Amino acid sequence: QVQLVESGGGLVQAGDSLRLSCAASGRTLRMYTMGWFRQAPGNERDFVAFIGRGDGITYYEDSVKGRFTISMDNGKNTVYLQMSSLRPEDTATYYCAAGTYLGRNPLAYSYWGQGTQVTVSS
Repeated sequence: QVQLVESGGGLVQAGDSLRLSCAASGRTLRMYTMGWFRQAPGNERDFVAFIGRGDGITYYEDSVKGRFTISMDNGKNTVYLQMSSLRPEDTATYYCAAGTYLGRNPLAYSYWGQGTQVTVSS
């Protein structure tokens, strides 16, 4: 099993940047595809980005392309989500997840962190 802990959320203004971190323990993240998802109140949990194991292929949801960057530091066993040009509609609880397969569906991921809140004011 792998345990995931997110951090780095906060309250920012539109246009600001934040970097979310997801620290793993138990197993190396190189064994997994790592994804970021977000969930606003009353909404489903939506895909944001993933980075594949091995070749590190990345994929982003359309609304965050060019603004968000997912990366992994194998030495620190941590995955990051660098968020720039934040918008009020980015407000949500952000979750990292580990899975075996590449995918945008939350069902493809077996392990989840507890989430970190990001609030973007206009």
